[in-house]
Amino acid sequence: MSLAYQQMSAFKSCNSWANDAAFRFVRPNPSTTCNRRARWISPKAAVIPNFHLPMRSFEVKNRTSTDEIKSLRLITAIKTPYLPDGRFDLEAYDALVNMQIEGGADGVIVGGTTGEGQLMSWDEHIMLIGHTINCFGMSIKVIGNTGSNSTREAIHATEQGFAVGMHAALHINPYYGKTSLEGMVSHFKCVLPMGPTIIYNVPSRTGQDIPPSVIQSLAESTNLAGVKECMGHDRIKTYRKTGITVWSGNDDECHDSKWDHGATGVISVASNLVPGLMRELMFEGKNPSLNAKLLPLIKWLFCEPNPIGVNTALAQLGVVRPIFRLPYAPLPLAKRMQFVDIVGAIGRENFIGEKDVEVLDDNDFILVGRY
Repeated sequence: MSLAYQQMSAFKSCNSWANDAAFRFVRPNPSTTCNRRARWISPKAAVIPNFHLPMRSFEVKNRTSTDEIKSLRLITAIKTPYLPDGRFDLEAYDALVNMQIEGGADGVIVGGTTGEGQLMSWDEHIMLIGHTINCFGMSIKVIGNTGSNSTREAIHATEQGFAVGMHAALHINPYYGKTSLEGMVSHFKCVLPMGPTIIYNVPSRTGQDIPPSVIQSLAESTNLAGVKECMGHDRIKTYRKTGITVWSGNDDECHDSKWDHGATGVISVASNLVPGLMRELMFEGKNPSLNAKLLPLIKWLFCEPNPIGVNTALAQLGVVRPIFRLPYAPLPLAKRMQFVDIVGAIGRENFIGEKDVEVLDDNDFILVGRY
């Protein structure tokens, strides 16, 4: 009796569905083994049905609840600094995260667009999430961007992210190739079982909106923490009416989104630079004068696609080395000079770092293509 046949017999005894015709196994007939016209059926019963079993565990370090994530008001999309050879500058990164903690940020997004997760290998990506949790997980909530336009990659990265202890995951909808609304729902349902999750809607980058109907179909999941929404106040009001937590994804709208339209808070780029002022904006009531004071900085940060502005600003503040992983390159000299004026108007004491802000020359920057 062949080994395959023995395995099949044991399998049938434990699984009644294995008796279905689709799982029947035909033993080779010695009299026909040399006959090329003989019929052979693959031992399909040896194939496990393709359903996803997330690698969940309640023994994860720093495990947090979905409700804790829902309560966060100021989440910084943290910048990733580099060394001259293009590797992570963990010393500068740690200092930057500490400045966010001191400035009052509730959480950080690691490896998001601002952190240039799109320029990282997955090994780098998960290492940085693990490093952040290991160093700062008791002081600030760490949300790992483990989203992908490939469901397989999103599943694998999210399993790894929670395995190294991240508090929550950030997931974007499949981009570039895009998909149908049914495919979008199925994509998110594959990752939601693993832990607290924020879904990120930014059609300007993905090329496809996540409509409220998709979020509503996912709302029954206890792991849906909420939505980072970049489609404006009306969309935010729509979610608040149905009890779904939502953060503004737009720094220039976050004040009004919070105080006039019901957003929980903001996932911010500007808080890399001025975490204390952004906390004041999110925690201490309506403050149109402070909002107006910050708008020139926010407008400057997004004069070119993020993270070009924040990378340039942090370099001129002396907080990170002036190193860019291509295809990002610094803002032109005129914009770099303008930033110095903006810092003066808001007050250097409100920005992170201790060095005087300076205008860097073109030759001060290092652009790295291979790293």
